[in-house]
Amino acid sequence: MLSANLGQNAPKVTLRTAGRAALALIFLGASSMAQELTWKLEWPNTDFSNFSVDLSEIMSGGVPKDGIPAIDHPTFVIADLETSLAPREPVMTLELDGEVPKAYPIRYLLWHEIVNDAVGETPVAITYCPLCNSAVFFDRRVNGILRTFGVSGKLRHSDLVMYDRETESWWQQAVGEGIVGEHAGDVLDTLPGWMESWDEFKTRNPEGLVLTKPNFRRRYGINPYERYDLSTKPFLYSGQGPPHDIPALSRVVKVGDRAWPLERLRMAGELTEHGIKFFWTGGQASPLDTQIIAEGRDIGTIRVHDAETGENIVHDLMFAFAFHAFYPDGEWILEN
Repeated sequence: MLSANLGQNAPKVTLRTAGRAALALIFLGASSMAQELTWKLEWPNTDFSNFSVDLSEIMSGGVPKDGIPAIDHPTFVIADLETSLAPREPVMTLELDGEVPKAYPIRYLLWHEIVNDAVGETPVAITYCPLCNSAVFFDRRVNGILRTFGVSGKLRHSDLVMYDRETESWWQQAVGEGIVGEHAGDVLDTLPGWMESWDEFKTRNPEGLVLTKPNFRRRYGINPYERYDLSTKPFLYSGQGPPHDIPALSRVVKVGDRAWPLERLRMAGELTEHGIKFFWTGGQASPLDTQIIAEGRDIGTIRVHDAETGENIVHDLMFAFAFHAFYPDGEWILEN
Protein backbone atom coordinates (compact mmCIF):
# COMPACT_ATOMS: atom_id res chain seq x y z
CA MET A 1 0.00 0.00 0.00
CA LEU A 2 1.64 3.24 -1.16
CA SER A 3 -0.39 5.83 0.73
CA ALA A 4 0.50 6.61 4.34
CA ASN A 5 -0.03 9.38 6.86
CA LEU A 6 3.34 11.16 6.66
CA GLY A 7 2.11 14.57 7.79
CA GLN A 8 0.72 17.62 6.04
CA ASN A 9 3.97 18.42 4.27
CA ALA A 10 4.53 14.94 2.90
CA PRO A 11 4.69 14.64 -0.90
CA LYS A 12 1.58 13.19 -2.55
CA VAL A 13 2.18 9.68 -3.85
CA THR A 14 0.53 9.08 -7.21
CA LEU A 15 0.53 6.20 -9.67
CA ARG A 16 2.99 8.17 -11.79
CA THR A 17 5.48 8.72 -8.95
CA ALA A 18 5.00 5.13 -7.79
CA GLY A 19 5.77 3.96 -11.31
CA ARG A 20 8.90 6.08 -11.41
CA ALA A 21 10.00 4.66 -8.06
CA ALA A 22 9.47 1.11 -9.33
CA LEU A 23 11.46 1.86 -12.48
CA ALA A 24 14.24 3.36 -10.37
CA LEU A 25 14.41 0.21 -8.26
CA ILE A 26 14.54 -1.93 -11.39
CA PHE A 27 17.30 0.29 -12.80
CA LEU A 28 19.32 0.09 -9.59
CA GLY A 29 18.91 -3.67 -9.52
CA ALA A 30 20.02 -3.93 -13.14
CA SER A 31 22.97 -1.63 -12.44
CA SER A 32 23.98 -3.77 -9.48
CA MET A 33 23.77 -6.94 -11.57
CA ALA A 34 25.80 -5.32 -14.37
CA GLN A 35 28.42 -4.20 -11.85
CA GLU A 36 28.71 -7.67 -10.37
CA LEU A 37 29.04 -9.17 -13.85
CA THR A 38 31.85 -6.73 -14.62
CA TRP A 39 33.55 -7.62 -11.38
CA LYS A 40 33.36 -11.33 -12.16
CA LEU A 41 34.98 -10.77 -15.55
CA GLU A 42 37.78 -8.75 -13.96
CA TRP A 43 38.07 -11.00 -10.91
CA PRO A 44 37.31 -14.58 -12.05
CA ASN A 45 38.99 -16.07 -8.96
CA THR A 46 37.04 -14.05 -6.38
CA ASP A 47 34.10 -15.72 -4.64
CA PHE A 48 31.40 -13.03 -4.87
CA SER A 49 28.85 -15.28 -3.18
CA ASN A 50 30.70 -14.70 0.10
CA PHE A 51 30.63 -11.12 1.38
CA SER A 52 30.22 -9.27 4.67
CA VAL A 53 29.25 -5.76 3.52
CA ASP A 54 26.70 -4.18 1.20
CA LEU A 55 28.28 -4.65 -2.24
CA SER A 56 26.59 -1.48 -3.51
CA GLU A 57 28.94 0.51 -1.25
CA ILE A 58 31.95 -0.63 -3.28
CA MET A 59 32.83 1.42 -6.35
CA SER A 60 35.65 1.96 -8.80
CA GLY A 61 38.31 4.41 -7.71
CA GLY A 62 39.13 5.19 -11.33
CA VAL A 63 42.04 2.76 -11.74
CA PRO A 64 42.05 -0.96 -12.62
CA LYS A 65 43.36 -3.84 -10.56
CA ASP A 66 47.06 -3.13 -9.81
CA GLY A 67 46.74 0.22 -11.59
CA ILE A 68 48.38 1.45 -8.41
CA PRO A 69 51.21 -1.08 -8.05
CA ALA A 70 52.05 -2.34 -4.58
CA ILE A 71 55.74 -2.69 -3.70
CA ASP A 72 56.56 -6.40 -3.41
CA HIS A 73 60.36 -6.45 -3.23
CA PRO A 74 61.35 -3.42 -1.15
CA THR A 75 64.97 -2.40 -0.77
CA PHE A 76 66.40 -0.38 2.10
CA VAL A 77 69.36 1.78 3.01
CA ILE A 78 70.79 2.75 6.41
CA ALA A 79 69.13 5.96 7.60
CA ASP A 80 72.41 7.86 7.93
CA LEU A 81 73.12 7.22 4.23
CA GLU A 82 69.74 8.48 2.94
CA THR A 83 70.07 11.91 1.31
CA SER A 84 66.91 12.43 -0.78
CA LEU A 85 64.38 12.96 2.03
CA ALA A 86 63.71 16.36 3.56
CA PRO A 87 63.68 16.58 7.39
CA ARG A 88 59.93 17.35 7.66
CA GLU A 89 58.75 14.67 5.23
CA PRO A 90 56.45 12.09 6.82
CA VAL A 91 57.37 8.44 7.12
CA MET A 92 55.54 5.41 8.47
CA THR A 93 57.64 3.89 11.25
CA LEU A 94 57.62 0.32 12.52
CA GLU A 95 59.79 -0.58 15.52
CA LEU A 96 59.21 -4.15 16.69
CA ASP A 97 61.01 -5.43 19.79
CA GLY A 98 64.48 -6.75 19.01
CA GLU A 99 64.32 -5.82 15.32
CA VAL A 100 65.98 -3.07 13.30
CA PRO A 101 63.55 -0.11 13.02
CA LYS A 102 62.20 0.61 9.53
CA ALA A 103 60.82 3.76 7.93
CA TYR A 104 58.57 3.85 4.87
CA PRO A 105 58.41 7.35 3.31
CA ILE A 106 54.95 8.62 2.46
CA ARG A 107 56.42 10.07 -0.76
CA TYR A 108 56.44 6.45 -2.02
CA LEU A 109 53.23 5.24 -0.37
CA LEU A 110 51.25 8.07 -2.01
CA TRP A 111 51.94 6.32 -5.33
CA HIS A 112 51.91 2.66 -4.22
CA GLU A 113 49.69 2.48 -1.08
CA ILE A 114 50.97 -0.97 -0.02
CA VAL A 115 54.42 -2.36 0.78
CA ASN A 116 54.72 -6.12 1.30
CA ASP A 117 57.72 -6.61 3.58
CA ALA A 118 59.05 -8.48 6.60
CA VAL A 119 60.48 -7.15 9.86
CA GLY A 120 62.56 -9.94 11.31
CA GLU A 121 60.34 -13.02 11.26
CA THR A 122 57.13 -11.01 10.97
CA PRO A 123 55.67 -10.60 7.46
CA VAL A 124 54.09 -7.14 7.31
CA ALA A 125 51.95 -5.02 5.02
CA ILE A 126 52.52 -1.29 5.29
CA THR A 127 49.38 0.40 3.97
CA TYR A 128 48.36 4.01 3.37
CA CYS A 129 45.12 5.34 1.92
CA PRO A 130 45.58 9.01 0.96
CA LEU A 131 41.83 9.58 0.62
CA CYS A 132 41.27 8.67 4.28
CA ASN A 133 44.79 9.48 5.55
CA SER A 134 44.66 6.00 7.06
CA ALA A 135 48.10 4.51 7.77
CA VAL A 136 47.81 0.94 9.07
CA PHE A 137 50.44 -1.76 9.71
CA PHE A 138 49.33 -5.38 9.32
CA ASP A 139 50.72 -8.84 9.97
CA ARG A 140 50.31 -10.59 6.58
CA ARG A 141 49.43 -13.95 8.09
CA VAL A 142 45.77 -14.93 7.97
CA ASN A 143 44.96 -17.93 10.18
CA GLY A 144 48.67 -18.73 10.02
CA ILE A 145 48.86 -18.60 6.20
CA LEU A 146 50.99 -15.94 4.48
CA ARG A 147 49.21 -13.49 2.20
CA THR A 148 50.52 -10.86 -0.23
CA PHE A 149 48.46 -7.74 -0.85
CA GLY A 150 47.73 -5.57 -3.87
CA VAL A 151 45.56 -2.57 -4.74
CA SER A 152 42.19 -3.60 -6.17
CA GLY A 153 41.32 -0.20 -7.67
CA LYS A 154 38.07 -0.24 -5.68
CA LEU A 155 36.95 2.05 -2.86
CA ARG A 156 34.42 1.74 -0.08
CA HIS A 157 33.60 4.84 1.95
CA SER A 158 36.46 6.44 -0.02
CA ASP A 159 38.89 3.94 1.55
CA LEU A 160 41.32 1.65 -0.23
CA VAL A 161 40.05 -1.87 -0.90
CA MET A 162 43.05 -4.21 -0.92
CA TYR A 163 43.12 -7.77 -2.21
CA ASP A 164 45.30 -10.75 -1.44
CA ARG A 165 46.90 -12.38 -4.45
CA GLU A 166 46.49 -15.92 -3.17
CA THR A 167 42.67 -16.00 -2.96
CA GLU A 168 41.81 -12.63 -4.54
CA SER A 169 39.63 -11.81 -1.55
CA TRP A 170 38.95 -8.11 -1.00
CA TRP A 171 40.00 -6.38 2.23
CA GLN A 172 39.05 -3.03 3.78
CA GLN A 173 42.27 -1.19 4.50
CA ALA A 174 41.10 1.11 7.29
CA VAL A 175 39.89 -1.76 9.48
CA GLY A 176 41.80 -4.76 8.10
CA GLU A 177 38.67 -6.82 7.49
CA GLY A 178 37.99 -9.21 4.63
CA ILE A 179 34.80 -8.03 2.91
CA VAL A 180 34.46 -10.17 -0.26
CA GLY A 181 35.66 -13.65 -1.14
CA GLU A 182 37.12 -16.55 0.77
CA HIS A 183 38.37 -14.30 3.57
CA ALA A 184 35.14 -12.31 4.06
CA GLY A 185 34.78 -11.85 7.81
CA ASP A 186 38.44 -12.52 8.61
CA VAL A 187 40.43 -9.77 10.33
CA LEU A 188 44.14 -8.99 9.98
CA ASP A 189 46.26 -8.42 13.08
CA THR A 190 47.46 -4.83 13.35
CA LEU A 191 50.88 -3.70 14.55
CA PRO A 192 51.74 -0.58 16.60
CA GLY A 193 53.43 1.66 14.06
CA TRP A 194 53.03 5.42 13.62
CA MET A 195 53.71 8.38 11.33
CA GLU A 196 56.48 10.86 12.11
CA SER A 197 58.93 13.17 10.35
CA TRP A 198 62.00 11.77 8.65
CA ASP A 199 64.14 13.88 10.98
CA GLU A 200 62.55 12.28 14.05
CA PHE A 201 63.16 8.76 12.75
CA LYS A 202 66.73 9.43 11.62
CA THR A 203 67.71 11.20 14.85
CA ARG A 204 66.41 8.33 16.96
CA ASN A 205 67.57 5.53 14.62
CA PRO A 206 70.68 6.55 12.63
CA GLU A 207 71.37 2.85 11.99
CA GLY A 208 67.74 2.09 11.16
CA LEU A 209 66.57 1.23 7.67
CA VAL A 210 64.56 3.34 5.27
CA LEU A 211 62.78 2.23 2.10
CA THR A 212 64.65 3.34 -1.02
CA LYS A 213 63.18 4.77 -4.21
CA PRO A 214 61.07 2.09 -5.97
CA ASN A 215 61.87 1.14 -9.55
CA PHE A 216 58.86 2.88 -11.10
CA ARG A 217 58.44 6.07 -13.12
CA ARG A 218 56.64 8.25 -10.59
CA ARG A 219 57.01 11.85 -9.41
CA TYR A 220 58.21 10.89 -5.96
CA GLY A 221 58.25 13.85 -3.59
CA ILE A 222 55.25 15.38 -5.39
CA ASN A 223 51.78 15.18 -3.84
CA PRO A 224 49.20 14.12 -6.47
CA TYR A 225 46.41 15.09 -4.03
CA GLU A 226 47.31 18.77 -3.74
CA ARG A 227 45.30 20.64 -1.06
CA TYR A 228 43.12 17.59 -0.50
CA ASP A 229 43.18 17.78 3.29
CA LEU A 230 41.99 21.39 3.09
CA SER A 231 38.90 20.49 1.07
CA THR A 232 35.46 20.07 2.60
CA LYS A 233 34.17 17.03 0.69
CA PRO A 234 35.83 13.59 0.60
CA PHE A 235 36.39 11.96 -2.78
CA LEU A 236 33.71 9.44 -3.86
CA TYR A 237 32.02 9.50 -0.47
CA SER A 238 28.27 9.83 -0.11
CA GLY A 239 27.86 8.85 3.53
CA GLN A 240 27.06 11.08 6.47
CA GLY A 241 29.61 13.51 7.79
CA PRO A 242 30.96 13.28 11.34
CA PRO A 243 28.88 14.58 14.26
CA HIS A 244 29.57 17.56 16.54
CA ASP A 245 30.23 19.84 13.53
CA ILE A 246 33.65 18.27 13.11
CA PRO A 247 35.05 19.01 9.61
CA ALA A 248 35.00 15.90 7.43
CA LEU A 249 38.70 16.06 6.54
CA SER A 250 40.04 17.06 9.92
CA ARG A 251 42.36 14.50 11.45
CA VAL A 252 41.45 12.33 14.41
CA VAL A 253 43.48 9.81 16.37
CA LYS A 254 41.63 6.49 16.42
CA VAL A 255 42.31 4.04 19.22
CA GLY A 256 39.89 1.12 19.12
CA ASP A 257 36.44 2.61 18.60
CA ARG A 258 37.33 5.98 20.13
CA ALA A 259 38.47 9.12 18.30
CA TRP A 260 40.37 12.14 19.63
CA PRO A 261 40.54 15.26 17.39
CA LEU A 262 44.18 15.91 16.53
CA GLU A 263 43.68 19.63 17.12
CA ARG A 264 42.70 18.95 20.72
CA LEU A 265 45.84 16.86 21.26
CA ARG A 266 47.97 19.50 19.54
CA MET A 267 46.66 22.17 21.89
CA ALA A 268 47.29 19.97 24.94
CA GLY A 269 50.74 18.78 23.87
CA GLU A 270 50.50 15.92 26.37
CA LEU A 271 47.31 14.25 27.53
CA THR A 272 46.36 11.11 29.45
CA GLU A 273 42.82 9.70 29.14
CA HIS A 274 41.20 6.26 29.22
CA GLY A 275 44.52 4.69 30.16
CA ILE A 276 46.23 6.18 27.08
CA LYS A 277 48.99 8.79 27.00
CA PHE A 278 49.26 11.06 23.96
CA PHE A 279 52.25 13.21 23.01
CA TRP A 280 52.20 15.82 20.22
CA THR A 281 55.31 17.48 18.81
CA GLY A 282 55.66 19.77 15.81
CA GLY A 283 57.86 19.28 12.76
CA GLN A 284 56.01 16.88 10.44
CA ALA A 285 54.65 18.12 7.10
CA SER A 286 51.20 17.17 5.84
CA PRO A 287 51.63 14.91 2.78
CA LEU A 288 48.26 16.04 1.38
CA ASP A 289 48.73 19.81 1.40
CA THR A 290 51.18 21.50 -0.99
CA GLN A 291 52.38 20.04 -4.27
CA ILE A 292 55.86 19.47 -2.84
CA ILE A 293 55.38 17.21 0.17
CA ALA A 294 58.28 18.68 2.15
CA GLU A 295 56.65 22.12 2.01
CA GLY A 296 53.32 21.03 3.51
CA ARG A 297 52.00 22.78 6.59
CA ASP A 298 53.10 21.45 9.97
CA ILE A 299 50.60 18.94 11.35
CA GLY A 300 53.05 17.54 13.88
CA THR A 301 53.62 14.01 15.14
CA ILE A 302 51.35 12.20 17.58
CA ARG A 303 52.67 9.34 19.70
CA VAL A 304 50.29 7.01 21.53
CA HIS A 305 51.35 4.88 24.53
CA ASP A 306 49.83 2.73 27.23
CA ALA A 307 49.74 5.03 30.25
CA GLU A 308 50.96 2.28 32.62
CA THR A 309 53.53 0.37 30.58
CA GLY A 310 54.67 3.05 28.13
CA GLU A 311 54.32 0.58 25.26
CA ASN A 312 53.25 1.76 21.81
CA ILE A 313 49.53 1.31 21.15
CA VAL A 314 47.92 0.44 17.84
CA HIS A 315 46.23 3.57 16.49
CA ASP A 316 45.49 5.41 13.27
CA LEU A 317 45.56 9.09 12.31
CA MET A 318 42.63 9.22 9.92
CA PHE A 319 40.13 11.75 8.60
CA ALA A 320 37.03 12.30 10.73
CA PHE A 321 34.59 11.21 8.00
CA ALA A 322 36.38 7.86 7.69
CA PHE A 323 36.20 7.19 11.42
CA HIS A 324 32.47 7.93 11.36
CA ALA A 325 31.96 5.73 8.27
CA PHE A 326 33.65 2.68 9.78
CA TYR A 327 32.73 3.32 13.43
CA PRO A 328 29.24 4.89 13.26
CA ASP A 329 28.68 4.05 16.93
CA GLY A 330 32.19 5.07 17.92
CA GLU A 331 32.92 7.43 20.80
CA TRP A 332 34.22 10.95 20.16
CA ILE A 333 36.48 12.19 22.97
CA LEU A 334 36.09 15.96 22.66
CA GLU A 335 36.83 17.09 26.21
CA ASN A 336 37.84 15.86 29.64
